[in-house]
Amino acid sequence: MRIIVVRLRPPRISKKFAIAAAITLVALLLVFPIVIPDKTDITDHYRYDKFIGSNGVELHAIQTTPDRIRLRTIDANVTETPYYGVNGGFFWEGSLLSIAVVNDRPLKGAPGDYGSGWYNTGINNHLKRGTLVWDENVNRFSVQIVTEADELVVTDKRHYWAQGGVSMSLGDKAGWRNEMIAQEMPGYDNGHMRTGLVYDSHNRLYMIVSPTRCTAEQFRSAIMEQLGDRKLVEGIFLDGDGSSQLQTEQFRLAGDKRPVYQMVAVMK
Repeated sequence: MRIIVVRLRPPRISKKFAIAAAITLVALLLVFPIVIPDKTDITDHYRYDKFIGSNGVELHAIQTTPDRIRLRTIDANVTETPYYGVNGGFFWEGSLLSIAVVNDRPLKGAPGDYGSGWYNTGINNHLKRGTLVWDENVNRFSVQIVTEADELVVTDKRHYWAQGGVSMSLGDKAGWRNEMIAQEMPGYDNGHMRTGLVYDSHNRLYMIVSPTRCTAEQFRSAIMEQLGDRKLVEGIFLDGDGSSQLQTEQFRLAGDKRPVYQMVAVMK
């Protein structure tokens, strides 16, 4: 019996073919890159705390950094959105009555449009109100009392965000109340749920909501007492009452379940 052994040699690949194949592979990777799943969870980008002031005001705070903030338009209760954060400025029938601007563009419509987020305004007139500004180029917060976004002072209009509200004037013990009244803070002496933004000397931002029906003074006092060791610099009141809404992994506050039209969100 004769056994025939056949040895198969792999086909020779020419140098030109190998180069062409390599070029094709690189091109495919550029068009269809290998995606490595992002396992970072949004909870890695904020800290949640609960405080109760000596005056009985309950505070829920989201601590984060300004680079993680996104101002967003919504048409829903904050707790019904996919975002973590708090309600934004004042509104009326879908129109934004507080400045809400990113890189010199209002969130709704064009610069100068009523209800776009370009103005701090009432239903019938514009108002000078405290506006929290993050100037990205110099890594600096400020609260500027302005009527419209054109008045904001930043180093580069292409790199900032601004959220309007009413000044808390944390460093002005004697005059803060008169300033708040001059800025026409709604219902400041009534018992309402409250929302605010404050920042400290390390550029940490605190988004704070209280489900306690309290006055503006009681809310401000509880914040200064409970977060005073954080070296707070300044802050603003946002819309309150039924519009006071917060969503995190740990806690949700729906206010009176009404929809709101703008929020301050934490993003990955």
